[in-house]
Amino acid sequence: MRSLHPVATGAFAGLLAAGSLRLLRAHPPGGAARWDRTNHAGGSVTLLEGPAYAAGAASAAALAGAGPGPVLAATASAGLGALDDLIGDSSSKGLKGHLGALARGEVTTGAVKVLGLGLTGLVTAVLVDRRVPAADRPALVDTLVGGAVVAGSANLLNLLDLRPGRALKVTLAWGALAAGTTGGRSAGAAAAGAAVGLLGPDLAGRAMLGDTGANSAGALLGSALIQSTGRRGRLLSLAVLAGLTLASEKVSFTKVIESTPVLRDLDALGRR
Repeated sequence: MRSLHPVATGAFAGLLAAGSLRLLRAHPPGGAARWDRTNHAGGSVTLLEGPAYAAGAASAAALAGAGPGPVLAATASAGLGALDDLIGDSSSKGLKGHLGALARGEVTTGAVKVLGLGLTGLVTAVLVDRRVPAADRPALVDTLVGGAVVAGSANLLNLLDLRPGRALKVTLAWGALAAGTTGGRSAGAAAAGAAVGLLGPDLAGRAMLGDTGANSAGALLGSALIQSTGRRGRLLSLAVLAGLTLASEKVSFTKVIESTPVLRDLDALGRR
């Protein structure tokens, strides 16, 4: 099937994501209170942006011919994020906290999500690599690294969803870059377009991605990345993702951003 132009893909993703958010806010599953949270500034925001993002991005990726891998990445990661959003607790935080709890025999929703993202990443990489002609198909080790890249990307976007617009701006920039590649253009355009469609209410502090949307965006971007890179690119990407994840356990990304003028200005751009 011939894929859509990236601009058309992005436009469709944005319109569907924005429309989905309006529909979900009008008819919130389980009631609005189930999705309402208090943000860093003490204001009330809705997590319904997350399901809206996943719906827009996954549907556009499917229509554009991105393949089953990216669609699975966006939807399965959203489901795992929703598990943490809706029934998760804060007794353990961060990758280290969840894995530590698991080592003690405590199964947290965060630990289930970490393991689930790992499995989702692996299946995504298998589906992506199976679409490559047999003569050029990546080796098993490349697929394993690709799976880790998808899972790591999902986790990274979640770490950035701490201020209005921050995770969506990163998604928009990363997705636009991916849309310029040969392999990942459909998935990248879908990720970026859905971000544009939801940027307004996110920057205004009325809605946020939550784990549902951030995991979905990150996994979709990760799938676009492995669609457009070989072994060297996947290994480099994994090294960067692992480094940032480990750094997040010791250093606050928000403090780093706020202490760096250029990053601080970009982070605050458009925020009310």
